[in-house]
Amino acid sequence: MRFTKDHEWVQVEGDVASVGITAYAAEQLGDVVFVELPEVGKQVKAGENLAVVESVKAASDIYAPVAGVVVEINTALGAAPETVGESPETVGWFAKLKLADVSEVEKLMDKAAYEAFLQTL
Repeated sequence: MRFTKDHEWVQVEGDVASVGITAYAAEQLGDVVFVELPEVGKQVKAGENLAVVESVKAASDIYAPVAGVVVEINTALGAAPETVGESPETVGWFAKLKLADVSEVEKLMDKAAYEAFLQTL
């Protein structure tokens, strides 16, 4: 699993990456009440808006940590958006992207680097 400074995570299997938000981000959001997911087939570049999460505190954009094409979305979040807060780094994923460049993932932080980054906040 790799992480961004915007608190998104990426888990790669082959040339497909699952994308979600970290436990830290979920904790900051509070209770999630709505998730707006991208459409399957949408092309995104790293840093572009991928999804929107609305919580009782605010609406937050979720950015694509890597470039790719959306090949699957987590439709279960429509009926159960609270899953993002309850299990952000497992079943609370937002979308799966077919990676444009698998090596792009290597530019992201590993778990140790992300945890060190959190200590600076």
